[in-house]
Amino acid sequence: QIAFMTLTLFPIRLFFAAFMMLLAWPFAFIASMGSDEQELEKPLSWWRKIVDILLKAIMRMMWLAGGFHWINVKGRRALPAEAAILTVAPHSSYFDAIPVTMTFASIVMKAESKDIPVWGTLIKYIRPVFVSRSDQDSRRKTVEEIKRRAQSDGKWPQIMIFPEGTCTNRSCLITFKPGAFIPGVPVQPVVLRYPNKLDTITWTWQGPGAFEILWLTLCQFHNSVEIEFLPVYIPSEEERKNPVLYANNVRRVMAEALGVPVTDYTFEDCQLALAEGQLRLPSDTCLLEFAKLVRSLGLKPETLEDDLDKYAASAMKMKNEKVDLKEFSAYLEFPVSQTLESMFALFDENENGVIDIREFVIALSVVCKPSKTLETIQLAFQLYQSEGGTVTEEDLAHILKTAMGVSQIDVTHLFRAVDEEEKGKITYDDFYTFAVLHPHFAEEYLYADQMGAESGLKTSSLSAANGICTDFSPDSAGDRRRPLQKKLI
Repeated sequence: QIAFMTLTLFPIRLFFAAFMMLLAWPFAFIASMGSDEQELEKPLSWWRKIVDILLKAIMRMMWLAGGFHWINVKGRRALPAEAAILTVAPHSSYFDAIPVTMTFASIVMKAESKDIPVWGTLIKYIRPVFVSRSDQDSRRKTVEEIKRRAQSDGKWPQIMIFPEGTCTNRSCLITFKPGAFIPGVPVQPVVLRYPNKLDTITWTWQGPGAFEILWLTLCQFHNSVEIEFLPVYIPSEEERKNPVLYANNVRRVMAEALGVPVTDYTFEDCQLALAEGQLRLPSDTCLLEFAKLVRSLGLKPETLEDDLDKYAASAMKMKNEKVDLKEFSAYLEFPVSQTLESMFALFDENENGVIDIREFVIALSVVCKPSKTLETIQLAFQLYQSEGGTVTEEDLAHILKTAMGVSQIDVTHLFRAVDEEEKGKITYDDFYTFAVLHPHFAEEYLYADQMGAESGLKTSSLSAANGICTDFSPDSAGDRRRPLQKKLI
């Protein structure tokens, strides 16, 4: 079917869809010229209403060319005065743009999107709220802009937000980001379904790339999509004061409508699980649980690196001194709580009530900088090295077990490979030189032999089929209800 469609229907569909997008561009470009915020807060002028109708018709023809012959819409879309924000989930594909082109609601998008030729002009036409994931000030401004528009009593167009913040494989709903819920105004949940026999829609962290998804989807004769507008969710006074609670309750309602579970993992957890450093995390790592506890303590992503420097400096002064729960609480400057006790238990190897604070610092470094493996290992060497600046094989085992979040690992082959002169000790410079010459040292010396082919090589246990990672699946979500492992390393 793919071979036949590639030679027949695919090029025709691709040409027609591209033509529709190009046809929409001049209308969007002209309508966007000279418009300002004051104009947008007024009722649409007659010519803007005509442009809206034309663009919606053109966009519908574009999706028709892609095989979306009909779009099943359930429920009633609320008016802007009833719900200023539409929360859409699950977010699993760039085909999720279908409800955007049907409603022309404003959206929250990456700032880089406006620079995409043709498509960027269409995006700017709907006056999105742009955000940059790397600019912390941009995030604050984004929340302020969402709040300002949402509290305009329907003067601004509705804002359509995908609160998961990333694409998933639709097997569950991950943690909603609180941005859509900070204004404390009513929201209308919107759920998406793609009830196709063969899933060529899902585009996530691993699996088919963007062009392959487009190619396979256009090779399907018919593609189904369902858009359901759920009843408007009016927050309670408690939810208005607590955006996280508000987000979790809306997520629960949407998960029930979809018939899928929820998981407390987040966009940042996915970054951690699939980081492209030399040490890829195994599927049974405890670091995802550790990252969740870090967030629960209130340590913010934007301040984590500064916190890491502070904790590392304190740990170096303490050397290999063990601390109990009370001392751990004083070290972190957090009161003793259930969350702190759970974090302490992850590092309490022998359940004797004391932990090595260096292990906490290494784990926090991985969470802060998941792709910068060598920076974490360099910090770990500083924590474990003797006065001569060297570490032993036992020290290296502690370092790598903590950095990978596993209970057991054999580093003998790796240590001997680094210790060419057989001194029984190595420096960070020795390790760094070896890592430069062997950039895949973990696969060659750790994963393949010590963890088995299924959990060590490039994509096996870390990835679910065309999804985020194994920890995001319904089964794994259920596994998280089991008691915490008593030891991180």
